[in-house]
Amino acid sequence: MEYITSTLGNLLQQTAFFSLTWGNYLMIAVACVFLYLAIAKEYEPLLLVPISFGMLLVNMYPPIMEEGGLLHFFYLLDEWSILPSLIFLGVGAMTDFGPLIANPKSFLLGAAAQFGIFSAYIMAILMGFNDMAAAAISIIGGADGPTSIFLAGKLGQTQYMGPIAVAAYSYMSLVPIIQPPIMKLLTTEKERKIKMEQLRPVSKLEKILFPVVVTIVVVMILPSTAPLIGMLMLGNLFRESGVVKQLTETASNALMYIVVILLGTSVGATTSAEAFLKLDTLKIVALGLIAFAVGTATGVLFGKLMSKLSGGKINPLIGSAGVSAVPMAARVSQKVGAEADPTNFLLMHAMGPNVAGVIGTAVAAGVFMAIFGVH
Repeated sequence: MEYITSTLGNLLQQTAFFSLTWGNYLMIAVACVFLYLAIAKEYEPLLLVPISFGMLLVNMYPPIMEEGGLLHFFYLLDEWSILPSLIFLGVGAMTDFGPLIANPKSFLLGAAAQFGIFSAYIMAILMGFNDMAAAAISIIGGADGPTSIFLAGKLGQTQYMGPIAVAAYSYMSLVPIIQPPIMKLLTTEKERKIKMEQLRPVSKLEKILFPVVVTIVVVMILPSTAPLIGMLMLGNLFRESGVVKQLTETASNALMYIVVILLGTSVGATTSAEAFLKLDTLKIVALGLIAFAVGTATGVLFGKLMSKLSGGKINPLIGSAGVSAVPMAARVSQKVGAEADPTNFLLMHAMGPNVAGVIGTAVAAGVFMAIFGVH
């Protein structure tokens, strides 16, 4: 009897109930909320399901993220910039740059939305972060998870990589909640109803030349952007060349989904209560939200300016898609426009600023790396 009692007691002591802190329980609750949003509300489930499950695992069994643990090896691929670069390869293979080529003015809207990044950089310094940490944090404003991870690793800010990555991916997932109130606040109903002219057809030659030209121009000016811009444009060249369909399918499907699983769970696993529940983490999450809101607002405001200069031919809502969340931000522009006028179709017009935002965020990261002399 004593043996049985002792054995049962030992088994009970090995359960997580005796080792978890209140912080672990709080993070488990947050993970469950994220899972609810991903599954019940379908808020970007491809991102939110693996992130929230990684969060759940690490707060029940912290050793899974310690050196030698399963998710630690996944996380090393983040630190080495491998997974972010492969994500860009997949994004490039899935993305049609046609709307951007057809309307080059979209580059201006994508650039305007990057204002959130640089405003967050200044605010982060004012809140006590050093300049490199501030730069890594500020990229959250582009709503670009891979670039946020990439820059944090390159600038040696791995201690902040977890909160930065979680904030960036969370805001990417919550684009349908965060952006519409800002868009509606800054535009009139008349502006939201503006119908834009159909985009001109883009030739195959233009689509093939675009990734090659962009790579040459951007990487010659900012060589440090080569891993991100290079992979983005390589994936797009796979797509547009039409001669490597197997590579296109692999990059945009199997490889992309494998990378999302590894990246998402490892990002979620950085949110152990001990590492995540700190004042600096709360600052990073707040700064990320402010930066994302500012980026959305400046995109819409610049869209309003372009609308006036064009005589009402541009719907300001597409400016909000200048953040890097592809294609979520473009879908939100379409949704808000359709609420004002169900016959309005803005998706393709919004894809121009949206893909410009991807390039713009990578360029912003390259600028920071150049400033700090990092290669």
